[in-house]
Amino acid sequence: MTQHPSSPPDSEKELRRRMVEAAQKLTTQGLNGTTSGNIGVRLAQSFLVTPSGVASDELLPEAIVEMDFSGATLGPGKPSSEWHFHRDILAARAEIGAIVHTHSPYASALACLRRDIPAFHYMIAVAGGDSIRCAPYAIFGSQELSDLALLALENRKACLLANHGVIALGLDLADAMALACEVESLCQQYWCASQLGEPQLLSGPQMQAVLERFKTYGRRGRD
Repeated sequence: MTQHPSSPPDSEKELRRRMVEAAQKLTTQGLNGTTSGNIGVRLAQSFLVTPSGVASDELLPEAIVEMDFSGATLGPGKPSSEWHFHRDILAARAEIGAIVHTHSPYASALACLRRDIPAFHYMIAVAGGDSIRCAPYAIFGSQELSDLALLALENRKACLLANHGVIALGLDLADAMALACEVESLCQQYWCASQLGEPQLLSGPQMQAVLERFKTYGRRGRD
């Protein structure tokens, strides 16, 4: 069993409230439709995941589903069909406390092209490397999709899912939400730049310098 990240744990009640707030924010900001996407958050020995098919404006804290790492539900409700990758990412990545999955427009459009996002902008490094990979296609809610996502997330904090959407990881829910928004912004910038020509990419050494700077510069390495 993986250990909870080192930050002090919030109460489960407060985490549920924050998950509802985050799901509604994703909808109002246009990163998700009312029932698309999902959120997972680590507890000490289990995790919380948003329920299947519940519109964000109707979501209540008590509807958030608790699951254990065997895949069993620990209370009422039907978890999101994507619970497999929430469980598997949290099990594999002890430093990750929260996962945000969206169908945000620009990220999803590029995912439909099955295209990695290269180092066209230094902020690509916010996702942990010199690219944001696109995982191959697998049907939603499947173990295969989870397996492919884990590979695309190796040494990364975000990935696209082919013909689907995006996954963003964080130390906590606020961190994962911020990254989901950042990835959508980067995808929009990449889309716009690509309309004018082939974006000029930063070199490997240039991106490595950015990644080194990000280790110590602010919470997310922004300038």
